[in-house]
Amino acid sequence: MSITLDPERKRALSERLRYYHELGIYDFYRRENAPVVVNEAAVPTTVKLQPEQREEMPSNRAAVAVSVVEEDLFAAPKPEAAVANPVQALRLIREDLGDCTRCRLHKQGRKQIVFGVGNPKAELMFIGEAPGADEDLQGEPFVGRAGQLLNNMIKAMGLRREDVYIANIIKCRPPGNRTPERDECDTCSPFLMRQIAVIRPKVIVALGAVAAKTLLAINAPMAELRGRWYDFRGTKLAVTYHPAFLLRDPRQKKEAWKDLQIVMKELGLAIPSKSLE
Repeated sequence: MSITLDPERKRALSERLRYYHELGIYDFYRRENAPVVVNEAAVPTTVKLQPEQREEMPSNRAAVAVSVVEEDLFAAPKPEAAVANPVQALRLIREDLGDCTRCRLHKQGRKQIVFGVGNPKAELMFIGEAPGADEDLQGEPFVGRAGQLLNNMIKAMGLRREDVYIANIIKCRPPGNRTPERDECDTCSPFLMRQIAVIRPKVIVALGAVAAKTLLAINAPMAELRGRWYDFRGTKLAVTYHPAFLLRDPRQKKEAWKDLQIVMKELGLAIPSKSLE
């Protein structure tokens, strides 16, 4: 049974969730009679681990997080829901997005929308922050210097770029490559959620703090976000550094490689002895 809320009630619910997040409450569970299984350990859905109780990973326990995406939670079924072919479903989402004018970014110099690229049936999905200048020119995510490093990261995992799916939280370049504003993320991210629902990856890797905080609705530093699994809408999600950050601070590549090895283990990929360069 679908639930329809008026815009005012949606806003009130969103503000209440943000209020809980400011109090340090990030995880929410629906009460059900039956337990759920998280990595083979049955726990009631009402059980909530406080931050100090969570392990710092690599752990085989998962933290459960809920993102605040109002449109995705309450909107009517989308046209792609009736389509079995993921290629066609993604095409329908792109058509629905159109020449988007839903936020201010369409007036601030963006050249084109950067939708996403890769295998529509990928087991692994990378999600970054926003397109940069090169991406805005070419219409494809991660094609500049940061994209070249991401390609190397994917190759080090024993995969090819065309094996994975790559997208961003928002699909238009912010002026001057500034950090996306919250309302821009809230406006654009429902389309990303629809892409995720179509692709159904086994693992999502959030690249950088903006992607991680938007997807998980957790306002925490990278040191706390990394090193654990999150249950994101039934998909495992891990957090690592954005390739652009690694270009500025190459010393952190070893830490990023640790994150990727955890992902590789989950996907059943062989872990090479050679580290990320």
